Amino acid sequence: MARRKRTKPNSEPRRSDVQTIEIEVAPGVEPYAVDELQEKFPNRIVNEPTVVPGAIRLAYAGNLGGLLSLQTVIAVYLLETFPIPRPKALLGHQHFTRLNRMIQQVRGLTGWSDAYTTIHINAAGSGSSVMMRLLEDLGDATGLTPNPDEGDLLLRLRPSVDGDGWDVLIRLSPRPNATRDWRVVNLPGALNASVARVMVRAASPTAEDRVLNIACGSGTLAIERLLERPAQSVIACDVEQEALAAAQANIASAGLSDQIDLRDWDATDLLMSPNSVDVLFSDLPFGNLMGSHRENIRLYPELLKEAARVVKRGGRAAIISHEIRLFEAVLRDQDKWEIENSFQVTLSGLHPKVYLLMRG
Repeated sequence: MARRKRTKPNSEPRRSDVQTIEIEVAPGVEPYAVDELQEKFPNRIVNEPTVVPGAIRLAYAGNLGGLLSLQTVIAVYLLETFPIPRPKALLGHQHFTRLNRMIQQVRGLTGWSDAYTTIHINAAGSGSSVMMRLLEDLGDATGLTPNPDEGDLLLRLRPSVDGDGWDVLIRLSPRPNATRDWRVVNLPGALNASVARVMVRAASPTAEDRVLNIACGSGTLAIERLLERPAQSVIACDVEQEALAAAQANIASAGLSDQIDLRDWDATDLLMSPNSVDVLFSDLPFGNLMGSHRENIRLYPELLKEAARVVKRGGRAAIISHEIRLFEAVLRDQDKWEIENSFQVTLSGLHPKVYLLMRG
């Protein structure tokens, strides 16, 4: 394999003025993404972020590369508005030069000369002759291979959200922030890592936590919990051998094999002492790709009962499920768990709900 050529990363934006950033998030997690943004970059956010479903816009000062460390978001984009009536005007020299300058700034953030190989435009009418010509011309100017379906360098075009003109958004990285390097095995229905990180942060993690991840699947919640903050102990369990194999591979890829105890346990029959867990996480079977509604009618009450046995009084749980009516009905019929907070998210056309529970 050829050695990658590293170039010197940009220490500051090419232009000294404040730049507009748009952050894509899973609809429903916006407050948690804003919290992470303000926690990590308190002195770089120039204005109060504008929040709309699925997106956060803000004026940002400083090196854009730091934004790639955001873990609760799907992707981050550099945004500029072009005073043009239609995208065809981007082919003109002045606007094309400005567009290429944006691209070069973004490409300089990674520090790797070969980080980008393909370029793609996402826009209404992306298959039109104008868009295809723009894609080809940008390919010629950047040396990247035009791809009509997807690309490392992603451009989005849309009518300006603030008035006249067109917005051009360029993703700051070859892959979305939510795409994790540790994920080497991706099971169908695996939880989006950015939403997993939101669940972890919402559970107020501490270094003293004894953590249990039931029905762990490919290990997303257990991994994201430790990447957010150390814990006293982490156990992840599942009964599906395919899931355990995927979790083992992903945990090893994350460098956490010595910190996550992976067990072949049924979530309704945990081989643990009572009151031995501080925080429990779970991405419960939705009854879509995994399990069925009929199975969940039996599973959910037993699971919550067993979880209440092993979690200490005052302990916490962060659980996501698409079986909202069933889960809330089960919660009403028991007296061990109280809902502290809940919020609904949108993921791949589904609308599961995250529950933050307190063990009473």
